[in-house]
Amino acid sequence: MCSRRGEGCRTVPLAGHVGFDSLPDQLVNKSVSEGFCFNILCVGETGLGKSTLMDTLFNTKFEGEPATHTQPGVQLRSNTYDLQESNVGLKLTIVSTVGFGDQINKEDSYKPIVEFIDAQFEAYLQEELKIRRVLHTYHDSRIHACLYFIAPTGHSLKSLDLVTMKKLDSKVNIIPIIAKSDAISKSELTKFKIKITSELVSNGVQIYQFPTDDESVAEINGTMNAHLPFAVIGSTEELKIGNKMMKARQYPWGTVQVENEAHCDFVKLREMLIRVNMEDLREQTHSRHYELYRRCKLEEMGFKDTDPDSKPFSLQETYEAKRNEFLGELQKKEEEMRQMFVQRVKEKEAELKEAEKELHEKFDRLKKLHQDEKKKLEDKKKSLDDEVNAFKQRKTAAELLQSQGSQAGGSQTLKRDKEKKNSYCFTVNSAVCRMLHETQVLFGLPVDALFLRNRAGPPFL
Repeated sequence: MCSRRGEGCRTVPLAGHVGFDSLPDQLVNKSVSEGFCFNILCVGETGLGKSTLMDTLFNTKFEGEPATHTQPGVQLRSNTYDLQESNVGLKLTIVSTVGFGDQINKEDSYKPIVEFIDAQFEAYLQEELKIRRVLHTYHDSRIHACLYFIAPTGHSLKSLDLVTMKKLDSKVNIIPIIAKSDAISKSELTKFKIKITSELVSNGVQIYQFPTDDESVAEINGTMNAHLPFAVIGSTEELKIGNKMMKARQYPWGTVQVENEAHCDFVKLREMLIRVNMEDLREQTHSRHYELYRRCKLEEMGFKDTDPDSKPFSLQETYEAKRNEFLGELQKKEEEMRQMFVQRVKEKEAELKEAEKELHEKFDRLKKLHQDEKKKLEDKKKSLDDEVNAFKQRKTAAELLQSQGSQAGGSQTLKRDKEKKNSYCFTVNSAVCRMLHETQVLFGLPVDALFLRNRAGPPFL
């Protein structure tokens, strides 16, 4: 076998037809049956016509919600569509940056975009590292082309544009385009293109260059590289121009035709992006950007191709060395955590002992205070009991004196009542005797002195 292609190899003429010349046809048939995928990232401020341009590029009305200028941050919205043209199927994914450039502080606007691209690379890498890989059925979500929409200011690039493209140029194929290019005149547009190109070069921003190594497309790609960035116009409205229906934009002063190369570069963009270089964009994404991410990620994990002696490393040796290093670090961290735990326990025990001592002292103070209060209450209770006993004694003496006074007063009252009664009876008897005596004298009857004497006493005795 030859070591290099074309070196030390002999050309052997075949005696007859073998059939391996049909290999390209076999590859084409297999690729057509499996279908293709293509992922586009549209980066630009809200209102630059990103959705309209996608509809115009693929001649399809993609469903999507319009974005507003009130987004709190940059959000990436991904939509996947299955397209069919002739007998070729295409799984198209369009990722739009919702809210890009709408915030007051635009310092970190590029971070969600970078994180999204890295997340797609990481998902593909994890699929590759699996024991059972299914890459032939895996949906590749890596971004193949980034259409960066530039506002048609006619002056220069914004700082946001330069920073974002600088952060993305090593991760994705950037194709800068001037959106809504009919907003500036043709002379201003030419100057604007030159200004953009010089700013990109001076700031070290690497944009995608159409390949010129293939002879079949070298001439057209070389010509198109000179037209970057493309000045495009998008429109889904068809107007009748002459005898044909064409996509155009109607203005009060005239009509701008989307597919007229004298009006804009839409046709050039479509030719370079879809018809000529779509496969190269896919290949550049895999062989350049993804490989760079994969290499950096594996180096972070400790994998290398050669050892310090420039000898090749086997995956098993690398794994064992990394595993031993990891176990050593793990044991070291466990020992540190154990010592830290012991130290924390000692500190906690000291705190608990101090708290226990304070509680005991507080308990003793409360106990002494309780005893003092109890003694005061007992003394007060004793004094109250003495007062109660003295009061009872005084009450008993008072009741005794009252009862004696009541008895004495009752006997005197009875004596006075008896004397009054006797006096009353004597008075009545005397009156009766006088009446009888007067009656005897009046009628001349004899007076019975004994009767009068006997009747002189009380009549009730």
